[in-house]
Amino acid sequence: MLGGVHIPFEKGLLGHSDGDVLLHALSDALLGAMGKPDIGWFFPDTEESIKDIESRKILEKALQILEEENSYIENLDIVILCEKPKLLPFTPAIKDNLSGILKIGKEDIGLKAKTFEGLGEIGGGNACACVVSILIETETLRTGNLP
Repeated sequence: MLGGVHIPFEKGLLGHSDGDVLLHALSDALLGAMGKPDIGWFFPDTEESIKDIESRKILEKALQILEEENSYIENLDIVILCEKPKLLPFTPAIKDNLSGILKIGKEDIGLKAKTFEGLGEIGGGNACACVVSILIETETLRTGNLP
């Protein structure tokens, strides 16, 4: 799973959850932009009751907190670091899925996949990473009603 989309490949990602590195990075970026603890604080990997949790549920928790903070997503930029499989064919489906989950336009989602040209664990096809930069805004700032 990557961005909530099944990517057929002989290897998979390990994790206490379903291992969707993109949804984890997105959830952490959202929480971080609000000054909240990371997903490990909300969903500790020592908690057996959440073993194999869907990463979408983790993202939904971050989105719930975003809503409670009267904030919304302006835009985001995602860089997936992965040697194999080639992800370009899957990027439209990932953007469609994220647009629906986040309730933002696809034009507000930057998405790129980069390789490590054979270097290190990522370049050797043994790991995948994701970096997300996100801009959120609070309703009070948007309407000009400062506290």
